[in-house]
Amino acid sequence: MPLWQIYHPVGVYSDRDKQDFAADITKHYAGVGLPEFYVVVHFHELAEADFLVGGKPSANTVRIVVSHLARRIDDAPRRRRMTEFVNAITLPYTGDRGLHCEFHIEESARDLWMIDGLWPPEAGSDAEKAWAAANSPVPADT
Repeated sequence: MPLWQIYHPVGVYSDRDKQDFAADITKHYAGVGLPEFYVVVHFHELAEADFLVGGKPSANTVRIVVSHLARRIDDAPRRRRMTEFVNAITLPYTGDRGLHCEFHIEESARDLWMIDGLWPPEAGSDAEKAWAAANSPVPADT
């Protein structure tokens, strides 16, 4: 479950920009088999006085924190590809607009999260595919 926290200056993104940015993020994760509803994007609009870089107000910085819960990547080349993906997906919404962008990716242990009181199915399992097809958590057959 990727959770993207995007901190940005006031007025940098329109509602349409936010929807497009979130759709681009979601498209990638769905393309590797994650259910779309796993992808959550929060936009945090901050006044210049509330966004300090190096102790000084910044009106052109976007800071992104990506938390990965559904997958952990232990393989160095795959970690690099993921980091490059984050960079590529942010570029049209940051660097291409003359904004400075910084981000980092965090990973959480799989056994430390639930959705609607349900443990998530194993990565790539038929149950996870059922969640993706339903775009919703589906209780396991008992």
